[in-house]
Amino acid sequence: MTTQLTSSHLPAGTPLAAAASPPDPTASAAFAGRCVGIMNQAAIALLTSVGHQTGLFELLAAHPGTTSQQLAEAGDLNERYVREWLGGMVTADFVRYDPVSGTHVLPPEHASVLTLAAGPNNMAHLMQYIGMMGDVEQQIVDRFHTGGGLSYADYPNFHRTMAQESAVVNDASLVDGILPLVDGLPDRLALGIDVADVGCGSGHAVNLMAAAYPASRFTGYDFSEAAIATARDEAAAGGLANARFEVLDVAELDVVGGFDAVTAFDAIHDQAHPALVLANIRRSLRPAGVFLMVDIKAESQVEDNIELPWASYLYAMSMFHCMSVSLGLGGDGLGTVWGRQVAQRMVTEAGFASVEAKDIETDPFNTYYVARLN
Repeated sequence: MTTQLTSSHLPAGTPLAAAASPPDPTASAAFAGRCVGIMNQAAIALLTSVGHQTGLFELLAAHPGTTSQQLAEAGDLNERYVREWLGGMVTADFVRYDPVSGTHVLPPEHASVLTLAAGPNNMAHLMQYIGMMGDVEQQIVDRFHTGGGLSYADYPNFHRTMAQESAVVNDASLVDGILPLVDGLPDRLALGIDVADVGCGSGHAVNLMAAAYPASRFTGYDFSEAAIATARDEAAAGGLANARFEVLDVAELDVVGGFDAVTAFDAIHDQAHPALVLANIRRSLRPAGVFLMVDIKAESQVEDNIELPWASYLYAMSMFHCMSVSLGLGGDGLGTVWGRQVAQRMVTEAGFASVEAKDIETDPFNTYYVARLN
């Protein structure tokens, strides 16, 4: 049976003649070349992740002009693996190589982006997510046929890496850059108010705020017992009596008028039922309360994300993790790229009178939403 192609099978605005025309050989060859480049870049991403996890970038920065053997000895690593990794980094032009002396140099410009000294701008740390997506690739392929999603237990390294990434950003900016985005909040925190952090993970943001504002009282909520245990340990080590943590699915948060401020750091889009969580947050606030929501910077319509340099990465992260874990909980599958328009609409629908989106220079990947009840 022959199926006749009609305009209903085409994206809006696509001429029927364009779909029926034969491929342009030059354009096909160019696209094939682009695909080869993508494959190579993906391999570089994995090599970069390995360099971060093994400390090789730090070693190269500390020992310029070193051979593979010297580098392996400095890091107590296997020389054969170090040599092969260096081959990938040299051909990627991440590392410079002198074939006469057999030595390697990490240019200072590259070290400033690939080592811990880069702080929140450490791109090598971010590359770890590429490998993590690969860990669950076959399970995600299966979900295309069966539906549903994965569980947080399917990502044993994801939350550790996410916690490290968030900690670097918050260490650099939370107290001096992020909290001041909410007019008057630092002064109120200094005087003493009640604050909750929903989806607090390992609780580092809560503990940072508790240390900076000892007159205020902070509560962190997360459904992960392991994460809450880590949060409590950090609070105890810091002597933070004003920080407490509770194991709780925030979809079940039933506090009414208990907090003056609520924060959520990259947590809402992962929720099984984000609208319910937002409504719970709104109900938990006192009349003059404020909600600070940090979430992924993107637009809600795919056509508006085409120019975003990392847009495809965001959609991939959503499919491989954020959307999937929500669906795995029987949730809505909102996804990473819910975008600014949907975020503002959902916060408004939860009962907030105003929602303002702000940015900070040290965090190009997130938008900071300030929502008030009046």
